[in-house]
Amino acid sequence: MTHLVLASASPARLATLRSAGIEPTVIVSGVDESQLTGLSPVELARGLAELKSAAVAARADLPAGALVLGCDSVLELDGEALGKPGDPQTATQRWQAMRGRSAVLQSGHSLHDTATGRHVSTTASTTVHFADVTDDEIAAYVATGEPLHVAGAFTVDGLGGAFVTGIEGDFHNVVGVSLPLLRTMVADLGHRWVDLWAPPTGSRGSGG
Repeated sequence: MTHLVLASASPARLATLRSAGIEPTVIVSGVDESQLTGLSPVELARGLAELKSAAVAARADLPAGALVLGCDSVLELDGEALGKPGDPQTATQRWQAMRGRSAVLQSGHSLHDTATGRHVSTTASTTVHFADVTDDEIAAYVATGEPLHVAGAFTVDGLGGAFVTGIEGDFHNVVGVSLPLLRTMVADLGHRWVDLWAPPTGSRGSGG
């Protein structure tokens, strides 16, 4: 079994990995994200992921031979990178600009192999189509607090899911980590995806 360390505080990323059979150790990087400026949305997402992964990979208290995954997401709308709105006013303005339109969720992925020092980084892109929501729906959604602390001011696996009419690309990428892309990155570093699976503690899934 190869151990994965997730350099992210995102509960959605952790839940996605767990649903894929992986039980990572979570170590938040604590990097200053404001140090990257003047980058395109794709470059920004990848650069932030690299900062997070590198910061955690440099720690001395990691499991032996761990793979360290850093991720960061931004929503690209009109060529601008939209991160976490942080406050209700900004979240409301974001939704007023996004409704009835499409945008691209850019998720940077950076994976460090602590045993070899090798790393790979890339960005996955998924187009998201938003419903033409009303002002009342925007106000009610913002009041829940959910969109304030997520990239692009929406979730697809939460309350915001009803406001997303379609996705072109990997669904998991919108949640924050692309499983197919991560599998390829793991292979690029010479590991097997299935070796990341945690030992079974019981039956997974259910029959219908």
